[in-house]
Amino acid sequence: MSRVCQITGKKAMVGNNVSHSKRRTKRRFNVNLFKKKFYISDEDRWVQINVSAAGIRTINKKGVKPALLEAQAKGFIDKF
Repeated sequence: MSRVCQITGKKAMVGNNVSHSKRRTKRRFNVNLFKKKFYISDEDRWVQINVSAAGIRTINKKGVKPALLEAQAKGFIDKF
């Protein structure tokens, strides 16, 4: 599973762990991803996508089909 949200396109970021003595070591800030199934009522089928918490809020706001179409137009998802 690739750690990329298929709705928002969010990916892991790279940063530093900073200790008390200010020594820096590399770390990753991963995305809060979930494998979720969404029901598309007009096509009468379920779609499983990797979606972040922000992507779930986007789907709740816009709806499943418009969010998937927008993600497809931006190139985050090939087909659904």
